[in-house]
Amino acid sequence: MIQALLEGISMGLLLSVIVGPVFFTLITNSMEYGFRYASMLAFGIFCSDTLYVILTYFGVSFLANSPYFQLILGYVGGLILLGFGISSLLKKRMIRPNSGGLPILKAKKRTAFAKGFSINGINPFVMLFWISIASLVSLKTDWKSFQVFNYYSGILLTVFVIDLGKAFIAKQLSHLVTPRLMGILNKLVGLIIIFFGLKMLWNTHFS
Repeated sequence: MIQALLEGISMGLLLSVIVGPVFFTLITNSMEYGFRYASMLAFGIFCSDTLYVILTYFGVSFLANSPYFQLILGYVGGLILLGFGISSLLKKRMIRPNSGGLPILKAKKRTAFAKGFSINGINPFVMLFWISIASLVSLKTDWKSFQVFNYYSGILLTVFVIDLGKAFIAKQLSHLVTPRLMGILNKLVGLIIIFFGLKMLWNTHFS
């Protein structure tokens, strides 16, 4: 039980350091509208991820008894992870957005949830990521239901807590969030994801 939770936390930590649209949204909104607004935005992201977990896990589980499904799923999941890793390595440096000198309007907190839910939900790579996670879980045939629950809980809660942390310290660390630093993080995360993708393909091929 503890091992599944720790594996989920590890994957959540990896997912949390990926620099993308959600990262910029949390940072800029926390700086502009405050921590409470950004925390509601983070909660919207959390709910969006939870919905994707339900859709992908039960969708994959529904087909789990099909012939050769685990073999196909292993290859597809591994290739998806490789794609994520390569895209992170090739991603160009992004310039940190700013207000451009325009006055910042007061935002309503009730819109933050919808913003977080939508910016995460409309990203097709989020769905592909959770499909790869569901593929990985389906290959762990010795796991019980509570272990799967702990694994996903570890991922989701870790990402949520770290998102809150990002929002909380955004103003203090804003001067450190440079395009060069983000480029280094993307390349490091890309190499790690490629490792997991190759490992998944290896295990599938020789299982």
